[in-house]
Amino acid sequence: MAETKSTSKYIVRQPIKDLHGKILGYEIRYAGDGGAYDADGGQDFAAADVIYNFLTQNSDKSLKGGLNFMTFTTNLLMKQAPKLFSPGDLVIQVDDSVIIHPLAMRFVERYSRDGYKVAVNEFQFSPRYVSILDKFDYIKISLSNNTVASVRNIVDMAHTMGKKCIATGVDTEELYQQAFMTGVDAMEGRYVAEQMFTAVHSSSYLQSNFFRLLVAITKDEPDVDEIEQIISMDAMLTYSLLKIVNSAYFALRNRATEVHQAVVVLGLGQLRQWIYLMGNTSTDDGVDANQEEMLKLSFTRATFASELLKFAKNMPISRNDAYLMGMFSTLNHLIAAPMQDILSEIPIAQPVKDALLNHEGRCGVLYDLILNYERADWGSIGGLAEELGIPLNQLTDTYFQCLDEVNNIWRQLMETSSAMPSNP
Repeated sequence: MAETKSTSKYIVRQPIKDLHGKILGYEIRYAGDGGAYDADGGQDFAAADVIYNFLTQNSDKSLKGGLNFMTFTTNLLMKQAPKLFSPGDLVIQVDDSVIIHPLAMRFVERYSRDGYKVAVNEFQFSPRYVSILDKFDYIKISLSNNTVASVRNIVDMAHTMGKKCIATGVDTEELYQQAFMTGVDAMEGRYVAEQMFTAVHSSSYLQSNFFRLLVAITKDEPDVDEIEQIISMDAMLTYSLLKIVNSAYFALRNRATEVHQAVVVLGLGQLRQWIYLMGNTSTDDGVDANQEEMLKLSFTRATFASELLKFAKNMPISRNDAYLMGMFSTLNHLIAAPMQDILSEIPIAQPVKDALLNHEGRCGVLYDLILNYERADWGSIGGLAEELGIPLNQLTDTYFQCLDEVNNIWRQLMETSSAMPSNP
């Protein structure tokens, strides 16, 4: 009925990476009223109103700090929505509805003169598209709608004009392999996001000081002396702990200079949450781009799960357990061992293990909600949120608050890292 029509909005960002695995930027995807916004069915006006209002409130938060590829409808262009971002943060994407509009492309050209990069979605090998190829900096091509040969022809033509090409809809391993054959510069899609990370440590990592610390800190009654001893025996764990506790996030008046002092400042609850970052940054080689994205994803999932637990009904776990569920969901990318073997050694709540291993129980529903939100699986989000009793209008705001917090934490940690000596 009209009076109960949903006005929920969903916005998520997904990685675009080059053929070497480096993050080129993020695709900002948005949807509402049960489906993705587009120019058909009268949704262009809905997109302009809902998305513009949201971006007005959030463009200074989580969409900063990276190159964001975002599709703008004609109405969003006319509302000057791109101006909410600086040219260095945004790539304006347009589709066929803008290209055929008598005035919309004039707005696009104006933004281009102002320094914004422009991308075209679903590029077609037709006179209408080829004639305006010079207007675009990025060409986005769907592999599922084109043959490898036709995509290669488009890529070759675009490259001669200095344009970069991005393969879209790379949702399977087959399409992932095809993308390499076409010579595109980058790709995006579900498979790309899920293949972003590779295991960076062997199964012997299960015997490392980090893993010993992970087990010790997640016990029902952690032994503080044992925890301090494990950290003190490892120079890089000590360094990472001091880096975290002395970051601007904790705003200490006096710098912590020893393990005991740092553990007291954090407390066991905070240490349980920060331990994963310690283990991932306690190397001499620093953090590469892919590892950084994995850490941010871990923190985002953890924070998102913890915050959503404020709204979820009849949950068998605490917010701390929810945080660990999100954080540990990427452990198989850190350790080259089956998740079941990893979790069998960690004394976390059984509902969390059931969720991570088998997607079971109410924790499994929460875990699936987080994963489906990341994947922009708009058709599943509403039902999962309703099953948990989470108001739909809380999802996107909570998600972007979590992204903002993670970005702030990461920036402060990196600033602190560069200011600290190499040996603790």
